[in-house]
Amino acid sequence: MTIGFERDGATAIISFARPAKLNALTLAMYDELADAFARVRDDDTIAAAVLTGEGERAFCVGADLGESIPALAEGRFDISRWDGAHQKHTSLFKPVIAAVNGLCLGGGFEIMLSTDLRVASEDAEFGLPEPGVGVVPAGGTLARLTRQIPYAWAMRLLLLGERVPAAEALRMGLLNAVVPAQEVLPTALAWARRIGGLSGTAVATIKEAVLRLGDLPLDQAFHAEALYGQRAFTSPDAREGLAAFAARRSPEFPSRQEQG
Repeated sequence: MTIGFERDGATAIISFARPAKLNALTLAMYDELADAFARVRDDDTIAAAVLTGEGERAFCVGADLGESIPALAEGRFDISRWDGAHQKHTSLFKPVIAAVNGLCLGGGFEIMLSTDLRVASEDAEFGLPEPGVGVVPAGGTLARLTRQIPYAWAMRLLLLGERVPAAEALRMGLLNAVVPAQEVLPTALAWARRIGGLSGTAVATIKEAVLRLGDLPLDQAFHAEALYGQRAFTSPDAREGLAAFAARRSPEFPSRQEQG
C-alpha cells in the first residue's frame, strides 16, 4: 500500500507513503486515498484525520508524470475518477488536518486545499506547476482556490506556476500555522485530539454547513443555517453539554463514547 493508514486514539493518520518519489501519486494511490477518506467517514470511532507525507522532502508533489498524467492526456482515464481523493462532492464531515512537510505541489497542493486545517514546516514550498506542462489543476482547485484566498493571490498561484515558501502561503491564508519541521505532525495531532474532546455532532454540523451553505444566496443560507442549528441544539450532545456546564464538569458527549 502506498497510502498509509494508522490510528492514534480517535485520530486516523493517512500518509502518502512513497518518499523515494517525493510521494508522487500513482493511479492506485488516488484510489487508495479515496478509500482512506471513506474509511474515516464510515468509522464512528474516528473523530478526525491527519493527512501527511512520509519522509522529510515532500508532502506530495502531485500526479506521477510517468503514469497518471499520460493516462489523462491520452484519454485512457477520466479525471472524475479522482473525485474521492480530492474530496469533491464529499460527505466526510469529520475534520481533516494537513501536516505538510517539504514540497506541496500540483495534485498534492490540490488535495491540501480539500482539508480543513493546515500546518506546515518552515521549509515547505507550495505551487501549481501545471501550466508549465500544458495542463491545469482540475482536482478541485479551479473551483476552490478563489473561494479560499483573495482573487489576486489565487491567480498568481494559478497563472505564474511559481513556488511560494511557507511563510508566504501563511500570509496568503492557505495555512493556519507554520512551525519547525519536527513540530508539524505533533501540532496536527494535538489539533485532532482537541477536536476529539469536542462534540462530534457539533463539529460535523459545522463542517457540513460550511461546505453546503457557501454557494447559496444569503437569505437561503440563513434559512438552512437555522435548520442546522436546530439539529445541533436538539441533539443528545447539546443536552449533555448544557448539563455538564450547569454542573461544572467536563461533558461526556454521546457522539464520542465509542471513540478512542
